[in-house]
Amino acid sequence: MESLPLEVVTDATFTDRVLDADVPVVVLYWATWCAPCRQLLPIMEELAGWYRDRVRIVRIDTDAATATPQAQGVHGVPTVQLFRSGAEVARFQGARTKIELTEAIDGLLAGELSA
Repeated sequence: MESLPLEVVTDATFTDRVLDADVPVVVLYWATWCAPCRQLLPIMEELAGWYRDRVRIVRIDTDAATATPQAQGVHGVPTVQLFRSGAEVARFQGARTKIELTEAIDGLLAGELSA
């Protein structure tokens, strides 16, 4: 499976790239100093390759972009949010396994998660 670098989303681009997206979106809130975030990043990049045409997977650095995490109620990193049609349908805080993330994304695609 080919990994893809995650698109970096900022406070300025969050609405366009996440809330107004025409595909489901997975957002990784992370920070460079966060060890669990650094462990999660390659898993998310692998999943970005796997789901390339079906789901947009992005990351937002909570040290560089502070307004969006605050507005979204994100209080710790890593946090993963799943969105469909601009609405949050699931959220996980803390490190997750590839299996847990895959199950969540599959549920997002199947419409099993709802706001």
